[in-house]
Amino acid sequence: MVKHIVSFKLAGTPEERKTIALKFKSALEALPEQIEVLRSMEVGINENPNETWDVVLTAVVDTMADVDVYAKHPAHVAAAGLLAGHKENRACVDYEC
Repeated sequence: MVKHIVSFKLAGTPEERKTIALKFKSALEALPEQIEVLRSMEVGINENPNETWDVVLTAVVDTMADVDVYAKHPAHVAAAGLLAGHKENRACVDYEC
């Protein structure tokens, strides 16, 4: 099993960041029903105003190859597109467990 963990820092006012984060969360949470290799998806929106990262996701797939399948799937590409013009930074870790 592989966990794909990604954090996003968004641009804009706190209200703008929250709005886009909620839309992104909704789109991501719909992906397990659309992408066969995706076993689960958990998405969190930062509630701590002292921290600068806005969204974190944990996707679970069976293999590292499945991470690539997930990343290229049209439904994932569309969800990621919601961050166009809003993404300030991204950090990712993929690990087998």
